[in-house]
Amino acid sequence: MMLHVPGVLSPDAVRDLRAFIDAAAWEDGNATSGKQSALAKANRQLPEASDAARQAGARVREAVTRSPLFMAAALPHTVYPPLFNWYGPGQTFGDHVDNAMRFQRDQGIRVRTDLSATLFLAGPDDYDGGELVVEDTYGAHEVKLPAGDLILYPASSLHRVTPVTRGERVASFFWIQSLVRDDAKRTLLFDMDVAIQTLAQDAGLGAPAIVSLTGTYQNLLRMWAEL
Repeated sequence: MMLHVPGVLSPDAVRDLRAFIDAAAWEDGNATSGKQSALAKANRQLPEASDAARQAGARVREAVTRSPLFMAAALPHTVYPPLFNWYGPGQTFGDHVDNAMRFQRDQGIRVRTDLSATLFLAGPDDYDGGELVVEDTYGAHEVKLPAGDLILYPASSLHRVTPVTRGERVASFFWIQSLVRDDAKRTLLFDMDVAIQTLAQDAGLGAPAIVSLTGTYQNLLRMWAEL
């Protein structure tokens, strides 16, 4: 499932975050690449262990956990500390699949990457090119969202960032280990949650049918969740 999560950061929050990270020291993005990714990747990144990355990442992590849509879709067990990348003219990231596991040894964090997330920190008018392209069984999907919006998609997807031809593409990216590992089961739970909330607007949360459906949702989550 791919999901657009709008308004994770407000325009003011994006502006403040950009002012903070733009003033930080950046490094070659291949500092955190695997062997395969390093062959396809040309960008800059905030050093993962830097104070700037950790402080900025904490802001992003707090913001996504305040998003009901993100929480319902991702069902997060662990959110890997958000990272930040920058693409200028000519820079790109070719076809790749994210590593199955991510480790941050100095903080003792280990995450199975069920989901990938990109939070856009530059608006579509700020740069040309730089689309995130995610491929699935239905084809290739180009994503270029307003600043402050997030795209969530399976980390197992083949994806790429097309070359930037003008301006600067700045984003935060991170991975989520979900309580529900299987994407199809996660999608079913999300669809059921959305349907329950929609029906509850008319019938009320206390309506017998809503109570029954909510119980079914919780029992499926109980059956499929991994702690």
